[in-house]
Amino acid sequence: MQSAIQALAHLLAPWQSLYSNSKVVSDAVTYTHLAGLLFGGGFAVAADRAALRLSRGAPENRRQLLNDLAAVHRPVLFGLAVMVVSGLLLFTSDVETFALSPVFWSKATLVALLMGNGYRLMRTEQALRTGDHADPGDRLWRRLRRTAITSMALWAAVVLAGTVLNSVS
Repeated sequence: MQSAIQALAHLLAPWQSLYSNSKVVSDAVTYTHLAGLLFGGGFAVAADRAALRLSRGAPENRRQLLNDLAAVHRPVLFGLAVMVVSGLLLFTSDVETFALSPVFWSKATLVALLMGNGYRLMRTEQALRTGDHADPGDRLWRRLRRTAITSMALWAAVVLAGTVLNSVS
């Protein structure tokens, strides 16, 4: 494993050098990573909050909630994509450190869980949209609330893991 990491580091040496020797490049990559987190996470947490607030509301409020959730998927996915791409650039800037970091792999796992939970939220929203789910105690509405709570917890955990990763790398 160590030899594979060293070989990858050797292959990525030009990028590592550029990243390490250019404040503009390193700041741009870091900014892009944080901007993806800010905007993707911001849209997601705002939608999660609305889901928690309105999922037990009147039927017309719940219909509007489903429309709002459908509209927010694209900006959240864009923010996640920006985070993943910039995260890969950060990873490859010091592959020998990050490849062996349990904190890095914890953060990567949290991002994967976040994506899986987002998929579940999207599927739940779609299922609610296709049926008549007027009962706020309905199983799908409870699932929507659980996925919203999980989403907020995962976004917070990703920020925590990134903070710890920054301090140990």
